[in-house]
Amino acid sequence: MAGAFRRVGTPASMLTLVCLVLSVLAAAAPATAAKDPRLTRAVYVDPTTASARAAVKDKRYAPIGSRAQAFWLTEGYPASKVASVAAEYADRARRAKRTPLLAVYAITGRDCGQHSAGGLSPTQYKAWVDQVAKGLRGRYAMVVLEPDALALLGACSGQGDRTALLRYATRSLARAGVWVYIDAGHSRWITPQDMAKRLVSAGVRDARGLATNTSNFRPTSEERTYGAAVVAELAKLGVKGKRYVVDTSRNGAAKPVTPGVWCNPPAARLGHTPMIVDRNGLDAYLWVKRPGESDGQCEGGPNAGTWWPTGARRLLAR
Repeated sequence: MAGAFRRVGTPASMLTLVCLVLSVLAAAAPATAAKDPRLTRAVYVDPTTASARAAVKDKRYAPIGSRAQAFWLTEGYPASKVASVAAEYADRARRAKRTPLLAVYAITGRDCGQHSAGGLSPTQYKAWVDQVAKGLRGRYAMVVLEPDALALLGACSGQGDRTALLRYATRSLARAGVWVYIDAGHSRWITPQDMAKRLVSAGVRDARGLATNTSNFRPTSEERTYGAAVVAELAKLGVKGKRYVVDTSRNGAAKPVTPGVWCNPPAARLGHTPMIVDRNGLDAYLWVKRPGESDGQCEGGPNAGTWWPTGARRLLAR
């Protein structure tokens, strides 16, 4: 035994022993997780959007059609089809080595009867959002969940248990690997303190974080201040490490659009180009609202969500 010990102690044998120990330790140590592709890939530019098709015919629209924008899932895609629709879109993004960005917009009592009124019953909504999650499972998607839903909480009847529905949707999508950003209105609507409380009730613990300025016009600097303030308020409530995104699709006017003016304001202009930021709590600047699509029948615009060349040219200052 003593002789065997001395042989192990020779330089060559000692090197062999050290290598063996290191290999065992390496096998036991957990592998370092690869950086999530959503932090490095650009958001997908969908060539089938109305703005992209318009840009093919008229290059004036290229600054809109050539930019990444959200794909909106509403009850117009029934539960029997929405999983395949979401999967097909996300797979196109994957083949392009880009991140799929979607807006989920079908909650009960949506938009309080205004231009984008609609939504599913609570039972239908849960079944529908489960199908959305099924379609996005494992596809590294980003979702802005239910624009205006929390900001309009309690503003009208017929909403059902809205925060419970948002909790359900957030959990279902997060379990599918989706980065969920629950919509948090904007800086001139709900205070950071109140919005943080609403977000906790809506299940933000399970979400990546929150979204600000969706379909609105507040300046980027103002929204960054607001997003950071909501994140700080969440931390005070014990929900730490949350992130935020800002919709910059139409907030680029030199003089900010008058607060409260939200339906096709002629003074609105395109905002910051969509990009992943991943800094100081800000994940990205996104175009969630599709520029050039109408907010509703106001200021000469068509129905909400309809491509509107006149409105697009206004955003381009043309």
